[in-house]
Amino acid sequence: MAMAGLYRRLLPSPPAIDFASSDGKKLFIEAIQNGTMEGFYRLISYFQTQSEPAYCGLASLSMVLNALAIDPGRKWKGPWRWFDESMLDCCEPLENVKTKGISFGKVVCLAHCAGAKVEAFRSNQTTIDEFRKHVMRCSISDNCHVISSYHRSAFKQTGTGHFSPIGGYHAGRDMALILDVARFKYPPHWVPLSLLWEAMNYVDDTTGQYRGFMLISTPHREPGLLYTLSCKHESWVSIAKYIMEDVPLLLKSKGVNDIQKVLSVVFTSLPSNFGEFIKWIAEVRRGEDGGQSLSPEEKARLAIKEEVLKQVQETDLFRHVAAFLSSANSCCRNISPLNYEGNLPDIAATVCCQGAEILAGKSGSLDGYCCRETCVRCLKANGDKPVTVVSGTVVNGKSEQGVDMLVPSSKTKLSCCYSASSNYIGMHPASNDVLTALLLALPPETWSGIKDEKLLQEISSLVTTKKLPTLLQEEVLHLRCQLHLLKRCQENKVDEDLGVPLS
Repeated sequence: MAMAGLYRRLLPSPPAIDFASSDGKKLFIEAIQNGTMEGFYRLISYFQTQSEPAYCGLASLSMVLNALAIDPGRKWKGPWRWFDESMLDCCEPLENVKTKGISFGKVVCLAHCAGAKVEAFRSNQTTIDEFRKHVMRCSISDNCHVISSYHRSAFKQTGTGHFSPIGGYHAGRDMALILDVARFKYPPHWVPLSLLWEAMNYVDDTTGQYRGFMLISTPHREPGLLYTLSCKHESWVSIAKYIMEDVPLLLKSKGVNDIQKVLSVVFTSLPSNFGEFIKWIAEVRRGEDGGQSLSPEEKARLAIKEEVLKQVQETDLFRHVAAFLSSANSCCRNISPLNYEGNLPDIAATVCCQGAEILAGKSGSLDGYCCRETCVRCLKANGDKPVTVVSGTVVNGKSEQGVDMLVPSSKTKLSCCYSASSNYIGMHPASNDVLTALLLALPPETWSGIKDEKLLQEISSLVTTKKLPTLLQEEVLHLRCQLHLLKRCQENKVDEDLGVPLS
């Protein structure tokens, strides 16, 4: 009786050696004894099988990010924050990856967006000796891992381009252990490092670029604590173009002569749906999980968010932005992209629907979610300072879900446009701090077209990152890195330039 489909492939050996074979076990034991399997234990703890035939890059990256214990800062399913292939979509839509796979440069982009420290090398930009050193370095420690992009034909395997993490190294026989994420096809296997180098020395027909490898490690602090950029909304391309290309040209052509004119040029031409581009990172939990208190972890994260927010509001640039937004002229203009405040019941409803969507492990659409009731309350337990909590009951079909969102507090009053309700004091996000953070994140060359030398010096002093407190500086540089990566994606140049801006 004929059966549809395929069940595994026989691993061509040689050149590969099955990890579970007697020779494979011998190599493993010897490598352990020589101290070159230290990275293996963390990787094997989070080893996963790619969930789609073309998801090898996403599976390799999520496996490594989880092994490094990098917090994604958002929920996967239920209350759990965890990297999954479905969450790695900031540089390429998942539907595209599912049908066409993903390039080396875009996996590097994804790793940067996820908050990892990344060093990427194409095979034509380095040597086999350097590659061996990097493999050795990550094999004797558990705080960095190597992902290889190679062509299967070099190992006499079926298929073409593939990604997988390197799980260890045997120095005596110069062999690397590939933890193949296509476990439905081939098991983990040892291969000669020289042959792996040969397999990486293929040109990807899609990009015209060589394959290679990347070293992924943990940054000294999780970035994106309060703000992040999103390319989920279809308008992100036009917004990224406006910020990175149009703003410098506008500043050069308008002949601005003071800070308020600079802000007017930048803000009054913002594309619609700008609010979908820069987001604040919220702390969400199920209503029944929280009660009337916060966990030590929730307190710590909320305290850091509040400190970043406080540092934003203490900058000189923030005072200029707040003054612009509260000026009589700006109140009379219809600057809809800046309206982060809105109506408080609407904020609560949207927040709780988004929270329910995240907790359900879904992403992209709020269709079917309806917030039946909302409230904003303060929690104060055990002498702790009050914490603002937006609570709501969200209905989706026949099911109901109580959702809490913890809101970083702010003592700064909002602009006069919204002064009719004192309830807004302390609510976040607000246009003034979000826009301040974005202005700080713009590349320094954004302002170079300003012709007034005194004004140029003043704006340069306001936006420099060198004077910022450490937390805010890292937050701003992370946003700047995201802007840089999104612009490269928009220009389809992410595979040409693997570097990231550091300042």
